[in-house]
Amino acid sequence: MSSDELNAVACAIVAGHKGILAADESGSTIKKRFDSIKLESTEETRRRYRELLFTTEGIESFIGGVILYDETLRQSTHDGMSFAELLLKRGIVPGIKVDQGAKPLALHPGEKITEGLDGLRERLAEYKLLGAKFAKWRAVIEIDERDIPTRYGIHANAHALARYAALCQEAGILPIVEPEVLMDGEHDIARCEAVTSQVLEAVFTELSAHRVRFEDMLLKPNMVIAGKKCAQQASVQQVAEATLRCLKRYVPAEVPGIIFLSGGQSAEDATDHLNAMNTMGPHPWPVSFSYGRALQAPVLAAWQGQEDNVAAAQKAHLMRCRLNSLACAGEYARTMEGPDHP
Repeated sequence: MSSDELNAVACAIVAGHKGILAADESGSTIKKRFDSIKLESTEETRRRYRELLFTTEGIESFIGGVILYDETLRQSTHDGMSFAELLLKRGIVPGIKVDQGAKPLALHPGEKITEGLDGLRERLAEYKLLGAKFAKWRAVIEIDERDIPTRYGIHANAHALARYAALCQEAGILPIVEPEVLMDGEHDIARCEAVTSQVLEAVFTELSAHRVRFEDMLLKPNMVIAGKKCAQQASVQQVAEATLRCLKRYVPAEVPGIIFLSGGQSAEDATDHLNAMNTMGPHPWPVSFSYGRALQAPVLAAWQGQEDNVAAAQKAHLMRCRLNSLACAGEYARTMEGPDHP
């Protein structure tokens, strides 16, 4: 794709207050999700679950893109249509997770580096043939009391993200750049803002050095939020203000969209925070979502692996997508949760 075509893909994903469904769980992650409903994780149960998600009637009004896993990109509906083709026919852009997971960073205890650059050029070419229009790479930044993250740990992950993004643009695939500062731990919101600022500054410095075109990418950052174990949790408004302050300081206006990860927040909290940010607009870029658990948790709870529950699960899925789309417009309220607001 040309630069104009990549930019068009990015803009299509977030147009009309749409966001992304992250359905790119690895084998181990989807097993944990299925364990929670006492369902065995097999190729067929994984395929059936993703089919349930992708065939939910009406989600194309709220979902502009779906991130797939390698296995999922190669799977099809029960009647033989590939998932990539199904999504495209519904006006939803299919994408692919291309990193190979976060591993311990050598000689830096407590820090991780995402692997998968070896052979990435060839994998991108194959994924493009399979129908992927965009890709995603996640870097993991942890915070704890032992001076973690280090400057080197941040730089190493920023460098890998930039190399990935450059390879994507070379291949004609839109890169989603995901530097995630984890919300685990005891850190307060101020520490999260400081670390997120360091991370975003390093990421955009490396992207620039690698000649990555800002207008041909999407950014998938964490929200600035206190750690789960912190005694003092920030309010919704504090999270929104700190997150936007951080983003406006470091994210160029050329970036066509910010699509937040939920990062372990509850479905309701993730939507609340997104809504609060959009009530504070306008912003230099659309502020949207790329949620996995925050979209899927209610779906799994309704489905329970039972065919008789598919309709209820799809109803829950459609509602969650709709509520987050409303949050992109700053029009969501907690009172919309529940059966009285389909």
